[in-house]
Amino acid sequence: MSVTETGATIWLTGLPSAGKTTIARELAARLRGEGHRVEVLDGDEIREFLSAGLSFSREDRHTNVQRIGFVAGLLAANGVKVLVPVIAPYADSREAVRKRHQAGGTAYLEVHVATPVEVCSVRDVKGLYAKQAAGEISGLTGVDDPYEAPESPDLRIESHQQTVQESAAELYALLSERGAA
Repeated sequence: MSVTETGATIWLTGLPSAGKTTIARELAARLRGEGHRVEVLDGDEIREFLSAGLSFSREDRHTNVQRIGFVAGLLAANGVKVLVPVIAPYADSREAVRKRHQAGGTAYLEVHVATPVEVCSVRDVKGLYAKQAAGEISGLTGVDDPYEAPESPDLRIESHQQTVQESAAELYALLSERGAA
């Protein structure tokens, strides 16, 4: 007989190239190493497979976040620690996911990877800031499309002021404090 695992959704929100996915993957490796059941619901992968065909309009971004939140909630309710490195630019979309988790009695933590746009544009992991500056794309979150930073996240990570390992350790400490690690 196995021990029941406590699931939780850990949503990492922040600008493109803030470090959300890098931190999530670092923490996932640590948790898996300790024997936890962990999934990372990466925003790019979800867009390709679960939300293909959605645009980047406010309505479609909301739909995308709700779909991801639904899947994360299902996994978390079944004992999985679900790391969700997804921009989720609108506060009302994130709040709807939080409320659905609360209604189901499932743990939900919001983590703001608070990297300034100036740092993100230098990192430019996917070349989005360069494309936006060159006029090749528009609607880049935090540049010419809104990003509503969380006012009271469970944790704010200043990823530009510490290493990935330090950021992941900070998040691990929060999970431990909340009984989810």
